[in-house]
Amino acid sequence: MGVATSYADWAGRDIPVPPAAVRGALAALGHDVDDPAAALAAVQDLQWGRLLPPVVVVRQGDSGEVAAHLPEGQPLWAWVEFEASGPTIEISDHEDAGGRRTVAGQVRAERTLTLPPHMPLGYHVLHLACGGETAAVPLIVVPTKLGVPGGRAWGWMAQLYAVRSAASWGIGDYGDLGDLARWAGHSGAGLLLVNPLHAPAPTLPVEDSPYSPSSRRVASPLYLRVTDLAAYAEAPPEVRRQVDALAPEPGEHIDRDATWTAVLAALELLYPYATDGEPTADAPEGGEQDGSVEAVRQVATFNVLAERYGPDWREWPEPLHDPASAEVAAACAGAPERLAFWQWVLRSCALQLAAAQRSGRMAGMRIGVVHDLAVGVDPGGADAWALQDVLAPTGWSVGAPPDSFNQQGQDWGLPPWDPRALAEAGYGPWRDVVRAVLSLGGGLRVDHVLGLFRLWWVPPGASAADGTYVSYDAAAMLGVLALEAARAQALVVAEDLGTVPESAERELAERGLLGSVVLWFAHDQDDAGRTVFTDPAAWRELAMASLSTHDLPTAAGWLEQEHVRVRAALGVLGRPAAEEEEQATRERAALLDLLVDQGLLSEERRAVGDTGQLPDAWIDEVVLALHRLLASSRSAVRLAALGDAVGDRAQPNLPGVADERYPSWRLPVRDGTGRALSLEEIVKHPRVAAVADVMAAGTPVDSGA
Repeated sequence: MGVATSYADWAGRDIPVPPAAVRGALAALGHDVDDPAAALAAVQDLQWGRLLPPVVVVRQGDSGEVAAHLPEGQPLWAWVEFEASGPTIEISDHEDAGGRRTVAGQVRAERTLTLPPHMPLGYHVLHLACGGETAAVPLIVVPTKLGVPGGRAWGWMAQLYAVRSAASWGIGDYGDLGDLARWAGHSGAGLLLVNPLHAPAPTLPVEDSPYSPSSRRVASPLYLRVTDLAAYAEAPPEVRRQVDALAPEPGEHIDRDATWTAVLAALELLYPYATDGEPTADAPEGGEQDGSVEAVRQVATFNVLAERYGPDWREWPEPLHDPASAEVAAACAGAPERLAFWQWVLRSCALQLAAAQRSGRMAGMRIGVVHDLAVGVDPGGADAWALQDVLAPTGWSVGAPPDSFNQQGQDWGLPPWDPRALAEAGYGPWRDVVRAVLSLGGGLRVDHVLGLFRLWWVPPGASAADGTYVSYDAAAMLGVLALEAARAQALVVAEDLGTVPESAERELAERGLLGSVVLWFAHDQDDAGRTVFTDPAAWRELAMASLSTHDLPTAAGWLEQEHVRVRAALGVLGRPAAEEEEQATRERAALLDLLVDQGLLSEERRAVGDTGQLPDAWIDEVVLALHRLLASSRSAVRLAALGDAVGDRAQPNLPGVADERYPSWRLPVRDGTGRALSLEEIVKHPRVAAVADVMAAGTPVDSGA
């Protein structure tokens, strides 16, 4: 059934899963946990009682085999109808597989269909007719292997909300993204990775975490630069003055509520002046294609209802729980202007993101803006409402078991896909999510890509440590991801940090998907048990490498062990603070040793790292040496963070602290003194220029960077 009864933890130990979690997951998947034999028989009867599986995914060039279950003794006719117009192909290659099963009094036989090996990429249909029964299921032909568009590249990564300019309204916006992309291109970068820009609910308070959106299928209106809208140019001077007066003053921390209150008020002032041409754009960049029209309609409908009944659809009147209900249709019919308003807002987001992507490409970036794809959505949000048929029942959430850094496990509060329902839907909902994000830039980073193999399901009301893994058809989900990336000619990066099964590593490598290498984790132990960092020349080539991530310490913070002090003060360590500090000290010493071995730091300067007080100038020197180390790696893509370059000490997010004790996702980029920097100051900062020079020097000219 795909439900784990045990798993190997981060240290390789076999950890049993609580029986209650196993039973609960099986029940959530629709199985009878009180009668396992009957449950297994029901699954087998379902498989044998249908002519074809719900969906078939094959790699281009492979002669895929499909198990068909037919009324015994009846002739069959099978053929492929291709996505593009053209002739169909009849499948004549099939043989008896030998299996038999009686279902509902009928004997059914298993035959193996062999598909032709040279089918074009795309979403086709496999047809089969036999004994009066017919079936037509999706046949998805996916690329054999992906790669890095244009070869080796380096780039920047930034939390967009944290890079505020003089023109933005308290939060980095899409206009800032365009300026940042243009600057990055002129600095020689090939890409710019940003945090998820998915849409939150339209109400207050605004969710701070970009990884818990209302919808992953549309972009966030929070980041709109209202003064860049065509409606602003069309509005009379008095209206523009009213809009300008709404701009909030930037605070010490990012205040999403203040920004959204101002942006929404401005959008309402400007909507009467929206032009017919503003809401739409041509595909592929920022345009509406396939499922995007439906996504805009669904999210706009959700927003209309959320403004009236609140941001959690589970608390709405019962008739509104079904998106296809007559009551939902009536509610929209009663508010046509508000529905049109939200559709205009959501389409405007796509337009401004398309403009940002063009800015980067015109400035020389081969790839451009790479978007981060969150692992899930808010259980009360728009996508959970619209797609509830393919999600796990209410109360189940995605997380992670305990590991060395998050020692109490993690519960992200996001509903997982139902693997069986997703397959029955032909992976269309997954395709639509991937396609929507890829349409906004030059690539995507798949957060927690292991979720395409298995997800840690946390039962309702249980702790994060008391969950279990539920498996998915990784070949199908990775295949759809690769097909969409190939069609968009986009970069795909898989965030595969943490405990990764060897089978998953092999699958990602075989498909040419870039994994992730983070310096803080790139170490092992020698025979004496001492920490030894890996030579960057031995890092994975098919990877995106960086010093850190948004969930980990910054470069300066790691050197000063800020992450130990903060977590100890908040009580989120799984062991005594002294032990954690001792380990951090050993790891820092080992990394400094590597810098010396690589000729990037002198023995004399390395000795400073063993002292109690670390001078700011020494921190800056070591951070630059760390970037030289990063630039020397063999990884195909190497990313530097703006916060690391300017000496920021605070990590953007502290996992496991979902309250006011730490300002996760609310910190602007700050220098080593703690002073918030504007975008204008960041791009002119001398240490940012120094890091750019170091990164560019590590990418040979003939690689195309």
